[in-house]
Amino acid sequence: MKKFSNALSCAIFLIIFLSVLIACVPSRSQYIVTPPEQEQPETPIIESTSTGRPVYTPGTLVDYTVQSGDNLAYLAWRFGCAKHEILFHNPEIPKDITTLPQGYAMKMPIYYKPFWGSSYQILPDALFVNGPASIGFGVETFLSSTPGWFKNYSAKLDGQTKTAPQIINYFAQRFSISPRVLLVLIEFQTGALSQPEKPLNVEAGLLGFRHVQSNFMAQLSHAANALNAAFYDYSNMKLEQFVGRDGLVENIDPWQNAATVAFHVYFSKLLEGDAYQKAIGPDGLARTYMGMFGNPWQNEEGQIPGSLRQPEMILPFMEPGVWSFAGVEESIWASGKTWSSILFTPTGDSQICSRTNSATIAVADGIVARSEFGTVVLDLDGDGDERTGWVVVYTALANDGRATQDEVLLQGNQLGRANCVADKISNLGLQVARKYNGQWMPATLDALPFTLSGWTPLDGELLPNNQP
Repeated sequence: MKKFSNALSCAIFLIIFLSVLIACVPSRSQYIVTPPEQEQPETPIIESTSTGRPVYTPGTLVDYTVQSGDNLAYLAWRFGCAKHEILFHNPEIPKDITTLPQGYAMKMPIYYKPFWGSSYQILPDALFVNGPASIGFGVETFLSSTPGWFKNYSAKLDGQTKTAPQIINYFAQRFSISPRVLLVLIEFQTGALSQPEKPLNVEAGLLGFRHVQSNFMAQLSHAANALNAAFYDYSNMKLEQFVGRDGLVENIDPWQNAATVAFHVYFSKLLEGDAYQKAIGPDGLARTYMGMFGNPWQNEEGQIPGSLRQPEMILPFMEPGVWSFAGVEESIWASGKTWSSILFTPTGDSQICSRTNSATIAVADGIVARSEFGTVVLDLDGDGDERTGWVVVYTALANDGRATQDEVLLQGNQLGRANCVADKISNLGLQVARKYNGQWMPATLDALPFTLSGWTPLDGELLPNNQP
């Protein structure tokens, strides 16, 4: 335990030191790379090691440095070993630890798989999600500094005409994906931020998804959905290999991070061969990101801290009252395999979508960071910004009686009423999901389950903590 505590103390000291150092560095000007005329930044990028992993003897110990969001079950799944093996070779790690501290050096027993993909990492997880790293970044200000046609683009979205900055902010908030990621993706695939000339038919499958509606809004929505699906399927142990457009199977390198895996899967559906390898390598998306926003690995900050705990939360409905646990639903942010939101349905009321008196309540103290059609976002750290700390997202709420933005609620205060559940038109219900620092946290996460009033969901079941 002493070694572990010292590591944490050193990590805290380094974070404080880097924060002071960064504050003294003048901000860099923003610019867009327009190859081949413009020189690339001199900041070095780590060279890709591609698939150069050796064929390990089963159980070989390898060096590993903890990445954001790692926990024992996650590492065991990626390296093909068991949790007790990890603890045996790293005895200083507490058996009941939730998340591991980023940067912690440990030994991992590894079991080899063939056809591992690239080990080159494109982007840290903290810069993939719409979290603390996005605070202070002004999409409108950035776009206005670019020479491309996209800054003057507008389109219909939710029945209203929105400008390019409004479009980016809309998708960033809806999917909780970084606005920088969306901008870099658009630039890399279309050159829309650096090329002044607008294509004759800008809506013709601009991002390359021919099976999706040709309009740009549908394309961008599909892209954000695909990125999130891969990010969370991997980070929650649902995705260990994928098949590319060329039919080749790729097993994900155990050292990879979720953000990089998301781009691998994304580009594997659009590109193949050398084009795919370039997109995921140092001369692809990574170089475009560097040209627009600098080296993403410089001054990297952790996304999920070590030993993270969920605050105490209660069930989201009033007593007395009878509600049914309807299951753990697929994600509300992407069509992936991750079980994320918990679905409850009130009993005793009509099951047809109509007015109901079934009240929903705040699971913990907080402030309403956002209140819009059918949705309330309850921010538990009290700063009113859903990109920081713990946040609980309520969906399928009736519009009348819904808590308003900036309203302060105590645990148990009424927040709204149940309403129609999306895609279940005949049923009333309530869906609740949670985020930490902008990153969606699945309900059945092994290290941090979505526990409410002592009940814990397990892949479609809700069991008290004292049951097996």
